[in-house]
Amino acid sequence: MIICIGGILNSEDLNLINSEIERLTFVDGRNTAGWAARLVKDNEQAEPDGRLEALRQRIERHILDNELFQIAARPKALTPLLINRYSSGKQYGTHVDDALMQGMRTDLSFTLFLADPRSYDGGELVVESSAGEQPFKLDAGSMILYPTTALHRVEPVRSGMRVAAFGWVRSFIRSAERREILFDLETARRELFEREGKTPCFDLLSKCNANLLRMWAED
Repeated sequence: MIICIGGILNSEDLNLINSEIERLTFVDGRNTAGWAARLVKDNEQAEPDGRLEALRQRIERHILDNELFQIAARPKALTPLLINRYSSGKQYGTHVDDALMQGMRTDLSFTLFLADPRSYDGGELVVESSAGEQPFKLDAGSMILYPTTALHRVEPVRSGMRVAAFGWVRSFIRSAERREILFDLETARRELFEREGKTPCFDLLSKCNANLLRMWAED
């Protein structure tokens, strides 16, 4: 299941965050890539320091406060967020993210776009699935959430600067199929409540939702 989530950051948040990003030090992104990914990774990544840590925490709060992210990801933990940028000619070839990062299993990957898509050409995130390749280039402040099992790449940037925050999620629900069932059930439950209020049918759906979550969650 691939989900695009708009409005993680509003325009005021984006302005503050992007102004902080301009003060960060960026280094060769290959420094943090594995031995195979290093062959296809060509970008810049923010160097960890106190300024980046404060920025990470601010962005993470916005992500975790988003209800759609919560019901889609069922997050148990996030890896520390990273920030990268791609100037003209930069790209990241096809790769799959590591299954374990900093001692944590990774179930979902996310990219939070921070640059206005009109400010750069190219730079689409392309995710491969059984349905084929899907390119994504979202509005600033919007996020794509997708399974870490998927092959993906960042297309070459032809002009401008692509800037994004990204990271990984360990979910309480390890199975992608079960996460999707719970997501659909929670969506139906909320829509029913909006339309009809707290009815016996809503209560029954709530019971099923809670008991499936209880059955499948790994705490």
